[in-house]
Order: sequence, then structure tokens, then C-alpha cells
Amino acid sequence: MSSTEHGRIDTSVPHPARRYSYWLGGKDHFAADRESGDAIAAAFPAVVALARANRAFLGRAVRFLAESGVRQFLDLGTGLPAPDNTHEVAQRVAAESRVVYVDNDPIVMVHARALLQGDPRGRTAYLEADVRDPGAILAHPSLHETLDLAEPVALLLVTTLHFVHDDAQVAAIVQHLLDAVPAGSYLVITHGTMDFSTPEGVAAYEKMFAAGGTDVRARPKATIEQYFAGLEIVEPGIVPVGDWRPDASADRPVSADLQIYGVVGRKP
Repeated sequence: MSSTEHGRIDTSVPHPARRYSYWLGGKDHFAADRESGDAIAAAFPAVVALARANRAFLGRAVRFLAESGVRQFLDLGTGLPAPDNTHEVAQRVAAESRVVYVDNDPIVMVHARALLQGDPRGRTAYLEADVRDPGAILAHPSLHETLDLAEPVALLLVTTLHFVHDDAQVAAIVQHLLDAVPAGSYLVITHGTMDFSTPEGVAAYEKMFAAGGTDVRARPKATIEQYFAGLEIVEPGIVPVGDWRPDASADRPVSADLQIYGVVGRKP
């Protein structure tokens, strides 16, 4: 990492991509990320297992989409490279698959070269941008050099939207993205929820969120379902990520508190 690149990274502030890397057993994180990750895990011990189950869901969902004929993927909030990145899963099914990765953490740009080593018969690109500005993402030249928005695109928002705290803004982001892609496109979302928690667990979460101890804005199933209005939700519907079309050997963590919903929908 060059000194210029390091200077763009505020190592004193935890970042979701680096904390997620820490939970997945990666190496690209700093003390603030580890402290944040440990504090959240202390309050919600299932969070590490859930992060790994979420990553496994991504792989299963991408494989399902590729096997369903999708050849273009827009991965928003991609995070740091880890085993089975989106292009690796998709290109194992269809070598010509094209993927655009988007993240707002400068350290991901440092590692973008690793993300871009896909099958030469397909294509990959990486944009440093924020999901809060979908217009800028959709207008980016690199996106249009890689994806054809006249053809179906899978929009992947995997543990991304719960870092946007305003409900109306999240709904607007999703609608903006959906309006930009044609029929036959898919929307994939995973999102933290407290639906399975006790009242005591919800109170502990709300206290932690209010104090800035977690940057995840958990939302109920009914709110997440609204993002899929007008879409055909793929079976088994909105379920915990470990329950979405699990492999026979899949780890299906059970949490009495925090959970992560997973859902896939098709634009008719």
C-alpha cells in the first residue's frame, strides 16, 4: 500500500468492509475495526457466524442467478476480496459473466487488482463510490464499459443497506437502481434484523445503536419486503440467510438476537 493510498484511509474509524473482513478471518483491518468487531460480537455473539453465513448466501445466490441465465452483476458494497467473490462464482457457471464492484472504502481500491482477475472471456470492473449516490454509480463510464443496462442485471446489495440509516433514503436508492435495469433483472438483498430477538435484546441493540456502538440499522421483515414491491420474490422468500436454499452441508446459525434476512426478487 503506498503512502498516498494509506493517507486516504482513516484507520482510527472502523469501517464495515474491514470489520467484515475481520469477522471472516481476513487480514485487511486495523485496531479500530477489530475493537468495533469485538464489541459487537460481545453484545451479539452470533454475529461472526452470521457474517460467514451471509457470505455463503452470496455464493448460493450468485450461483442461482448465473444458472438462471443472468450474465451481468452489479455488486454494491462488495467489501474486501475473500474466497468466492461474485465474479469467481458467476464465471464458474458462465465464463462470459460481467461484474462491476462498488465500494466506498479506499482500502478496497488497493485490493481491486485482486478483484479484477477474472476469466478473460468475461469482464470485471471496480468503482470507488457510495451507494447513497446511485445516480453517480449508474452514470459512471466504467459501468457502461462493462455492463449493458439494456440487458438484465443482478443488483447485489448484500449487507449494504443497513448502513444507510434513513428509511426513505434506502427505499429511494433501491427504486433508483431498479428503474435503471430492464425486465428480467434481479434484486438481491441481505439485511440485519432484530425480528427474532427478545424485548431485552432489542433494548440492548437500540441502546448500542444510539450510542454509536454499531452502525447497523436493523429493520423488520415488513420494511425489507417493501423494497421488493412489484417484483417476483424467489422461493423461499424473505428468510434468514442460512435458510435460503442451503447446501446440504451449510452452516445454519441460530441466533436469539441479531439475524440477517436474505431475499432475491425478479423484475417482471
